[in-house]
Amino acid sequence: MTSRADVAKMIDHTLLKPESTPADVQALVKEAAELGTYSICISPSQLPVEVPEGLHIATVVGFPSGAVKAEIKAAEAARAVADGAEEVDMVINIAFAKEHRFEDLQAEIKAVRDAIPGKVLKVIIESAALTDEEIVAACKASEAAGADFVKTSTGFHPAGGASAHAVKLMRETVGDRLGVKASGGIRTAEAAEEMIAAGASRLGLSASAAILAGLE
Repeated sequence: MTSRADVAKMIDHTLLKPESTPADVQALVKEAAELGTYSICISPSQLPVEVPEGLHIATVVGFPSGAVKAEIKAAEAARAVADGAEEVDMVINIAFAKEHRFEDLQAEIKAVRDAIPGKVLKVIIESAALTDEEIVAACKASEAAGADFVKTSTGFHPAGGASAHAVKLMRETVGDRLGVKASGGIRTAEAAEEMIAAGASRLGLSASAAILAGLE
């Protein structure tokens, strides 16, 4: 079993419900600090936000569909960083992956990469909607474009969220060169441990408190 403290430091404590209020975000920050998570992940409209020292700020762009122009994602990312985000989780144009337009996919990711120099870029490939071949190619495009992480899911797609199979495939593809973030539908300590065993180096969780309690 991975220790509670080690798992906490892998967590992006997440609140992306569209109806979330600033008060909800403040409650998230408080809980994240108490739990010792690595970061909070919130919608860009909730930025800027004050956090205690040591707690990082992540946000999302092109979320949740990914179906906006690359230049819009890049502008959204740049604005988010200007508003205090240290990490950006971008959703790919999933149609590019389904149509095997991986050069277009790489160009899109690079547009966001170039907009946020020095910041952490995570690329959400929506793995449950892709074949294994498409997962591998999307990870390769992400790496070629300069991403820091590949990430399984938004948690909003009807195809589903993270799976240990997808995480393992993503880790095998990027080796130790990129991080792998498992996110979407991870609600138990057992599920979190399964993702870590498969190769996840970061976890996107909304049920962080319950999961960490299960590790005590």
